[in-house]
Amino acid sequence: MARVFVDGRAVEAAIAVRQAAQADGHEVEFVESVRELEGRLGGAAEVALVLTGSPDESRAAAMRGLFEAEIPRPPVLGLTEETHPDARRQLARSFDLDEALSLPVDPDEMRVVLQTHLDRYDLQRKTGIIGRTEAVREILERVHMIAPVMSTVLLTGESGTGKELVARAFHRLSPRRAKAFIAVNCAALPESLLESELFGHEKGAFTGATSLRRGMFELADGGTLLLDEIAEMPLPTQTRLLRVLESRRFMRVGGDHEIQVSVRVVAATNRDLRQAVETGAFRRDLYYRLNVLSVHVPPLRERRRDIPVLIRRFIAEFSRQHDREFRGLAPEALQILLDYDWPGNVRELRNLIESMVVLAPGSVIRPEDIPPEIRSGGVSLVPSTAHIAPPVDAGGGSIPSSPQLAFVFRTLVDLKVDIDDLKREFEAYRLGARQLPPASSRGGAVDEIEDAIEIDITDAVDAIGAVDAIDATGAEVVSPAGEGREPEEADMIAIRPGMTMEEIEREAIIAVLRQSGGNRRRAAEALGIGERTIYRKIRKYGIEH
Repeated sequence: MARVFVDGRAVEAAIAVRQAAQADGHEVEFVESVRELEGRLGGAAEVALVLTGSPDESRAAAMRGLFEAEIPRPPVLGLTEETHPDARRQLARSFDLDEALSLPVDPDEMRVVLQTHLDRYDLQRKTGIIGRTEAVREILERVHMIAPVMSTVLLTGESGTGKELVARAFHRLSPRRAKAFIAVNCAALPESLLESELFGHEKGAFTGATSLRRGMFELADGGTLLLDEIAEMPLPTQTRLLRVLESRRFMRVGGDHEIQVSVRVVAATNRDLRQAVETGAFRRDLYYRLNVLSVHVPPLRERRRDIPVLIRRFIAEFSRQHDREFRGLAPEALQILLDYDWPGNVRELRNLIESMVVLAPGSVIRPEDIPPEIRSGGVSLVPSTAHIAPPVDAGGGSIPSSPQLAFVFRTLVDLKVDIDDLKREFEAYRLGARQLPPASSRGGAVDEIEDAIEIDITDAVDAIGAVDAIDATGAEVVSPAGEGREPEEADMIAIRPGMTMEEIEREAIIAVLRQSGGNRRRAAEALGIGERTIYRKIRKYGIEH
């Protein structure tokens, strides 16, 4: 039985509401002002408020305010002259009512609607699933229908939306509530340990199995087992799980007899299992076996009207936990949180509220208490164009907006900056570089002298090994070994674009032989090769010495 407070300003409507409520055994009290309502909400497990007078925002808000202190909020119904369903829904949204009914009061409709909202309120109190949006109402209705049965349930939705809370709601409202509820994160366990965790193992089944261990299926016997991140389960384990779901029998790892259990399995995933089936990452038969009943938990950005309710819930929770007195959020701060995309969903909101309750200097959370990345809109991890401005290329055109393209664009811009810096440094180096030798000392290569590259012959072998890294435009390369002395013309060789590796090697050997006075042993040492090798090179290239 519930206590129903009825706004008594419209006497005829108030009497009709009282008669409908009392027919279901509810206790009804008339109130005409906020003062009369204060201090009278206790004493009953369930309460409700029915506003019967003409729409009055300030008065309705004052009465609702007393109910807002309780989370979840008890149902607040209204009566209106409007008869069209759309107009009634609009009135309910405008006055933040759970539902608006048409006048004159239909006793049967009033009884059904009142009982529906009282049941939903009771369900929220039992399960902890908070919210007044249509999406939350649908979840609560699914929980109410699914909880009493034994069938396997598949929960889908993004990470942080509260899938485990929904799974616990199934268990709490089921005949199995007195037994264990066990949650297993399939992604947190390596493949070698997952089967042992799920099904247990016998002593000596593998290295380290020093005693018998009961698995999660055994521990959850008679209760509920949540397999979270089911899409991450390895294929071999999927095969074994399918058999367990079909027969409710399994053997421990290393065991020789079957164990029968009665476990209700709830699977949860943040991935699209249908796509995983198509790619072969998930067994098709297991998908159909798990997807007997399904519930989708929407992301927080798709139910923004629930954000204020969740914020009040988390502020109350963490204020008690940390012994901090908080009155709530300033309107500007609340608007910032309403505009944010919440890529981490309810989990991210909960963690943010806890940090602000602990760190905020005052009793009211203000915009400056919100982290800068939230105030600026942040960079959502969920593909969305809401906070990603399309970059503009050098020609003034726009680049398609997406996180991947934005990353590529920023990378290309950074790379272009690095290349421009290298070009400037190289130009400065060229301006201070040594002049090339006269054309007469280079065998008459006057036409190609501007493209020549000077290399100190004492590092000729390094030039040979690194010729692939030489700039084909004629960048000057000076050997580190030549630092500290001014090379002579005889110590220089010319490498021109178009020369083959053999031609470069021949010129280097000639130069080293010239510097060593024709001593092949010293030339071989200078080039870092064996003496027999330099003899072979001399014969190969027909070098006269």
